[in-house]
Parts: sequence; structure tokens; C-alpha cells
Amino acid sequence: MVSSITTLLLWFFLTSHMITVTSTDSLAMSQCIRDGETLISAGRNFELGFFSPGISTSRYLGVWYRASSGNATIVWVANRENPLHNKLGTLRLNNKGILELLSNTNKTIWSSNIIASKTKATSSSIVQLLDTGNLVVKNGQDTNNEDNPLWQSFDYPGDTLMPGMKVGLNFVTGKNASQSCWKSDEDPAVGEYSLKFDPRGYPQLMQMKRSAISIRRGSWNGRYFTGSPAEDMHEFKTDFVFNKEEVYYEFEILDRSIFSVFKMDPSGNTQIMVWEIQTRIPVEVSMINGPNACKSYAFCGQNSWCFMDGNFAVCQCMKGYTPKFPEQWNTSQWSGGCVRKTPLKCNDTNGFFMYEYMKMPDTSSSWFSETMNLEECGKSCLENCSCVAYASLDIRNGGTGCLLWFDYLVDVMQFFKAGQDLYIKVPASELDIYHGHNKKIKVGIAAGVIVFGLITIVSIMIITKPGATRILCRRWQRRENIDLPTFDFSILAKATENFSSCNKLGEGGFGPVYKGTLSDGQHLAVKRLSKKSTQGLEEFKNEVVLIAKLQHRNLVKLLGCCIQGAEKILIYEYMPNKSLDYFVFDEIRRKLLNWHKRFDIISGIARGLLYLHQDSRLRIIHRDLKTSNILLDANMNPKISDFGLARTFLGDQAEDKTDRVVGTYGYMPPEYVVHGQFSMKSDVFSYGAIVLELISGKKNRQFSDPEHNLNLLGHAWRLWSNERPLELLDEVLKEGCTRSEVIRCIQVGLLCVQQRPADRPNMSSVVLMLNGEKLLPKPKVPGFYNDRSVTLETDSLLKNYTSFSTNEISNTMLDAR
Repeated sequence: MVSSITTLLLWFFLTSHMITVTSTDSLAMSQCIRDGETLISAGRNFELGFFSPGISTSRYLGVWYRASSGNATIVWVANRENPLHNKLGTLRLNNKGILELLSNTNKTIWSSNIIASKTKATSSSIVQLLDTGNLVVKNGQDTNNEDNPLWQSFDYPGDTLMPGMKVGLNFVTGKNASQSCWKSDEDPAVGEYSLKFDPRGYPQLMQMKRSAISIRRGSWNGRYFTGSPAEDMHEFKTDFVFNKEEVYYEFEILDRSIFSVFKMDPSGNTQIMVWEIQTRIPVEVSMINGPNACKSYAFCGQNSWCFMDGNFAVCQCMKGYTPKFPEQWNTSQWSGGCVRKTPLKCNDTNGFFMYEYMKMPDTSSSWFSETMNLEECGKSCLENCSCVAYASLDIRNGGTGCLLWFDYLVDVMQFFKAGQDLYIKVPASELDIYHGHNKKIKVGIAAGVIVFGLITIVSIMIITKPGATRILCRRWQRRENIDLPTFDFSILAKATENFSSCNKLGEGGFGPVYKGTLSDGQHLAVKRLSKKSTQGLEEFKNEVVLIAKLQHRNLVKLLGCCIQGAEKILIYEYMPNKSLDYFVFDEIRRKLLNWHKRFDIISGIARGLLYLHQDSRLRIIHRDLKTSNILLDANMNPKISDFGLARTFLGDQAEDKTDRVVGTYGYMPPEYVVHGQFSMKSDVFSYGAIVLELISGKKNRQFSDPEHNLNLLGHAWRLWSNERPLELLDEVLKEGCTRSEVIRCIQVGLLCVQQRPADRPNMSSVVLMLNGEKLLPKPKVPGFYNDRSVTLETDSLLKNYTSFSTNEISNTMLDAR
């Protein structure tokens, strides 16, 4: 107690010799401010004082923007690493012109520590909070001179970049001014992420995670940093300076009616915060450098490029390169990158392929010239055996300057609109006419190759002339009353790079499906009938006839077909996010499907089935509904696909029977497996199995539990009967799900997989149930409940069928012998 009183008396004695001040913009040497007192800039936009962030009780000295809402935005903190632990702190300007933050024991918590200033402090020195938010120490006679202060806070950025604040490196002093995030919303100490310049090669802006590169914002191209084209905004002007003494960038606001800052949050994301100056009302908070796997440094490894297909990153080898580890590459493990198909020969038969809208490769090992033009740049790269690519240094005024890369390329990305041209050196053999979208030949090659190209063009024109097969295809379409574009086989071969395994999306009972890209950049899914396929021409024609007449947002769209010689091909709209099973059964990707997204998928499939069963011109039974046949578009909306096994019902027809049972075990209902009977209730059963798989993240056909021998459907029904339905829920969904919605979906799923078809609801009832517009009855025992068998009759009958399924995504065909 005595010690505490002594400490307080000492603090009052020390501070009694200082004159306190508040509600002004400056302090003289004889003045100080204590906790609870502030400096306010002349225009009353900024305030300096003590604060506690969030729920923390620690005290910090900082500058904040005085928003009208009262929620001040902290833009700079002095003692980031060394907080005060009470409200007894004091800020003063000592007789050497140094700002000091003192504790109640007179301990220096933080200081401006002016050592290198060329100008010496005088008795008239002051500290002033300017209306830019910059806290400066300057001599009194320099009140109107803001360019040469003794010290300024703008030289020490925190998590917030303000207009006039520099991020850069001084080559003379070695000082590196970087933006750095807070540790957390309650702790302003330097966090994991920072933004700074890498001066190697041609300087580039790097976002670091500790000491590793997280995101490379890229080199400056005259308009923006090549990895952040979103920052090329009309409201801002960015100034980039690079000379022998320093490299830095700063921004200014062109629209004088607003004030804006760039703020980095503790996760490394940068927000653009905007206020109206007159009212100081916040008008916008937008994100730059948000989640985007392509922006992760070297995501695709060397000699490859990344693009966003919907919400997912996809990697492609550069022209003339092939995956270094093909097996890993085909399973989307791209970090191994790509290597040359054949080594480059150092001669004049090489040329260049141009990629448009690109983020430039890492320039840390590049060479640059500010005086060359683009033609000279290309020539220089062609003559240098180690050069692998070139580009303009500055994209303004048609392009000036030169950047050369050597040996390998890393961290390249393609944008949809912004970005610049990148020229990749390739051997003459790679410069053929089959270039894809965003690629153009810009440098000529040997005359013999050009002649060969012309001959090839003429040959293709002759080969693709409509022949007998196309005439027959048109006649068949007219007979079936369908109007569907036909594609030449050569066009599809070119679009898929001759059905390359690198473009293979998957394979089903019909055959492989490839990603194709037409010359105008349109993406396609090309489904090619395999010569070994158990499905034949009839299934092919059946799929064309049915789906060509269907139009619904939850059905995949058929764009055309090709029947040419022995080739039978269907062309669909391309679904960038592949199929549902690609996500829901994968340990990593399943986390991308939160409960709200899964519920949307459950609802979307239901609407698609309702259309097939009731609302379309034809009443269609799909007969092969499963997770691998539910495709996901760029926004993760579900689309039912693969109508090769579908059947149509006429009039009042309710069911049909077949001796050829075709489908996938785990999704087929008992009456279909045992007796070959199918109806709309068959699809309802398949739908219920999908719903339960989506909720649990488990496959019905592979499910096992140590407590019993039930399949997933039986396990779900057992949990329901024991009033423990939520135990079925996928572990990754337990945070953030709506419990009542989950339970309702489990109940709907169980109603759909009931043993007897008559007990199952129709799809119109299912849609109403999901929307909470219909009472849900109690589910009865599901199909195949008794330890994966329905009855002894079922078990014996199944032995009389042969399965032709060899993998998870192919059809299981059960043919009676």
C-alpha cells in the first residue's frame, strides 16, 4: 500500500512540471497530454489520444479517424509492442525534440528516438497532428512546411495505409517501411502478415506471412502492381518511385469528397475503407486480395499458370511444357509444376506464344531495361539462350521498356479482364495452329513451318466438310423433332488438345469426359462414347432426345452433339466445380460445403427432379441419380446430368419393368434391384440416399459402423428411432448449422428411402417439406435395412446378377443371365 502511494506521488510530482493540453492540434516542449486528453487536427478529422482496443484493458497511444458514427477507426499506434497497463500514461516532447510516452513510474514506454535527422530540434520545436493524420515533430518556424519534419508517424506505417504514407525501402539507410497487420483485434502488436518491397531483380511488392511469401502483389507496370489489377481504381492515383536511393509507393485520393484508407486485418486481407469527408459517414468497405487460391505464391509450381474457374483454382502448364509429376497433377496436386517437353535449342527456329491478361512471373531474378521497345525486347530474349519469356516493363502508351525472365517462371496467373501480355519462348514445333484462347503467335518462325501450317489449314477445311455422317445426324434430329447444333470432330479434337489426359474431367459408364476450349474462349464438357462402353448408340440417342428438350436451372444444358464415323460425342455446358461427390466425400474439399450450401444443393436437386417428373413436356425417370451425376456450376448450384439411362412415361403410366437392371448400387431402390420395376419413386429413393450422404459426408455403399452391419440408410433410421438424429451430421457442419433444418432434411431423406414405393413422397411433396410448408410423417423402415439385405429372396436374386462396375464413378450394370 505504501509502495503504491509512493509511486502515485512520484508520478504527480513528475507531471506537475508539465502543462497539460487538450482539444488542440499541437504540443510545445513544456506541454504534455495524459490519458483522457487528446490532440485534434485543425480540420477535426483526426484525433490523437489513449485507447484500449476491443475488450482489452491495455492502453495504447494512437491516432484515429473521427467518423460520425462514433466508431473511431484506429489508423496508427505508437506503442504497438509495449502497452501501458493502466490509465496513468503521459505523452511529452522532451528538450531534444523527442516524443516520449511515459508510464506512471517515468519509464519510457515508447519514443520517436530522432537520431538521423539532419535538422536539429530547437526550443520552439512542436509536435503537431496534421489534417492528413500524420503526427509530426518539427521546429516552430517550419509550421507550414510538412516536407522536412524532424520526425513523422507516416515513416512508420502500421496496419493502415493512408494517403501520403509510403511503403518502401531506402537503399542508403536500409530502412524498410512496411505495412503490418495487428496480432488480433485486441492486440495491435505486429501480426503474421506484412506488405513490403523485395528489391531483387525488378522490385516487386510482397505480402509476407512471417518470413515466407504469402501473396506476391507483383512488379509495377505503370498502372498497377501486376498481381493486384483491382487496385487500378479511378478514385486513387498510385505513385511508384524507383531510383538508386529508394523504391516506394504511395497513393492519393483523386475524389476530394471522400477519405479512404487501406487496412490489413489480422488474417492478411486488405480492406478499402471509404468515408464522405463532409459528413464523415462510412460509405464503403470493400476487399482486395481476398480469398483466391491462385494468389497464393507459387500455387502451381514452376512454368505453369493459374486461373480461377468459378470459386476454384486450376493450373495449366505453359505452352511447350508438361507436368513434372503427371499422376499428382491429374489429382489437382499442382505444386510440382511443369518441365519442358523437349529442351530448347539455342537457334533462331524458336518463337513466342503470347498469353493475355496475365500477372507477370516473379521478377526477383529478372533483367529489365527502361529504354528498349517491345520488338527489341523480344529480339534480346530470342538471342539469349537462357531467356524463357519477355514482357513490357510499362504498359502505358502501347508498352515501353523490357522485362526478361531466365531458366524458369513462377507465380503466374491469368485474370478475366486486367493483366498484361506475356510472351513465352517455345520451340518451332509448338507454334502450330491449334492455339487455345488467350494465346497468340506474335513472333514468326521458319518459312517451312508457316508453309506447313497453311497446308494443315487447307487439310482441315477439306476433312471437316460436311459428310454422310452429318447428313444422317441431321435427318435423325429432324425425325426426333429436335434442333441441336452439331460439332465437327476435328473442332472437338482441337478444343480438347486431341482428347489429352490433362483435360480429362472424369469417366463414367458412357466413357470419358474432357474439358474443351473453343477458339473464342468458350469452355465445354465433351463426353465421348468409349468403344468399350457398356452403353451404346441407343443410350446415346436417348440422352440427346431427352435432354435436348429440357430447360431448367437445375439440369445441365446440352449444347450439341457429334456423330461422325465411329465417334459419338455429347457437348455440355462446362461445370467448373465438377461433381458433388468430388466435394462431399473428400476430407479437405468437404469443408467448402457449409450447411447452408448443402441445404441449397438438396433443395436444387429436388426442384430439378420435380421438373423432370411433373413440370416438363415429358415425364422423365432418370434411373441413375447419384452424387457423381450432380454437377456444380461456378456458384455451386446443382445440375442433374447423365440422362443415358432415363425413360419417359406417357399419359397415366405410373411404372415400368425391365429385364436389364442398370444403375449404381447404393442408389437403386429394392423393387428395381429385385424385380426390375422402376417409377418416379425410384428416383425419389435415389434422391433420399443423396440427401443422407450430403448430411453425413459418408457414402452409402461404403459405410460401416462397429456397432452394427447396417448401411448408411439403416444407420440413419436407427439414430432417428433412438431420437439421436444429429449424430448423423458431418463433423465439419456442427458449427454454424441450423439444427431444425438439419433434422427436417434427415426426416425427408428417410421418408424418401422407405422400403415400399407407395410410402415414399412424390417430389412435389418433398419440395414443400423442405420449405416447411407440409407436415412430415414418421419414416418407416428403409430399403435394404436387414444388414444390407432386404430378404433372403433379395440376397439370392442378387447373386444372379453380374456387376460391371470397376470404379466409384462408373455405372454398375446388373444384367440378368
